[in-house]
Amino acid sequence: MSNDEEDFAAMFAASEKDKPKAKRPKIGDVVRGKVITVGKEAVFVDVGGKAEGQLDREQVTDKEGKLLVKIGDEIEARVVADAGGVLTLRTKLGRGPEARAELAQAQDLGIPVEGVVTEVVKGGVSVDVAGVRGFCPASQIDNRFVEDLSVFVGQRLTFRVTRYEGRNLVLSRRALLDEEKEKRAVETRKNLVPGAVIRGKVVGFKPFGAFVDLGGVEGMLHVSELGFQRVEKPEDVLRLGQELDVAILKVEPGEKGDRISLSLKALANDPWNDATASLHEGARVKGTVTRLQPFGAFVEIAPGVEGLVHISELGAGRRINHPKEVVGVGQQVEASVLAIDPEKRRLSLSMAGSKDASPEEIREAAPRAPQTLGTFGDLLKKKS
Repeated sequence: MSNDEEDFAAMFAASEKDKPKAKRPKIGDVVRGKVITVGKEAVFVDVGGKAEGQLDREQVTDKEGKLLVKIGDEIEARVVADAGGVLTLRTKLGRGPEARAELAQAQDLGIPVEGVVTEVVKGGVSVDVAGVRGFCPASQIDNRFVEDLSVFVGQRLTFRVTRYEGRNLVLSRRALLDEEKEKRAVETRKNLVPGAVIRGKVVGFKPFGAFVDLGGVEGMLHVSELGFQRVEKPEDVLRLGQELDVAILKVEPGEKGDRISLSLKALANDPWNDATASLHEGARVKGTVTRLQPFGAFVEIAPGVEGLVHISELGAGRRINHPKEVVGVGQQVEASVLAIDPEKRRLSLSMAGSKDASPEEIREAAPRAPQTLGTFGDLLKKKS
């Protein structure tokens, strides 16, 4: 062997030595491997780490006894025993005495189990786990409050065994959901920076906004950030389970985790620019009265764009104590533009019209139903 070949062999040996050795899976581990042999009673799986796993055929057959895997398929299972150099694997619990033994092991090792919710009972739901009747408290069926537990009846869910003594089997689904949520949260937090756009799902409502799950982490979409149009409550524009893209506004550390502020408005086109682009002082506009304040009335001239008619600009030379004396919410009115402030996004309007319009004429026209309000606008035009 030449010196070059000896050097290469030494380098290869050194590199192999530095490689971390695959660890043999231990009881309780979830492993993924490839089916290498299908026998009459068992299926053998190469799970790496110089280890071979064995699955009873009933673990990979359907109700009719049809085999669900073939040689070369990948399969995920949990290690429940290690004896004679072969790992015993399970994808589901057995039934009868075998299931009871595995349930005890599931409690000791924290192995998840599957069960079918059969009925709603006092304080929670009843669950059939491989023929064993279990109980899941209402507080443990989900990681959010569930008002109607009947929605889970008939569903096959995964649970953690929290207590198993004799016939007393207590389960928790919430524990698994919280674990999964935290795993997803680790990756999500890497992308939580102001300005980022992230996909989320609406998971809850409050009067002031909606909670959005961003992937194990929840953010608050305040009602003021739902869009440029005024929204009274989030349920008016969103629904539970809805998926949507949101922009990250702020991420603030808190005692119970980061407070994440979200926005839909930041992703929408600003209607202010389009609505005011062609406006100028003195221009006539039509709109709808949206709010009344002691100092004036707000008029929406385009979706999401409001102007203020100051109380002094509501009448034609008469004293008004409150805007409701002249206009009402929902009325369609016509006004003229007094001033436009693009920086402060303020639009000042006037409904006074010609100063020679009499108080009696305004009083007669203003309170009428929306279909007569055009007459009010016509009156102002006629007097101008």
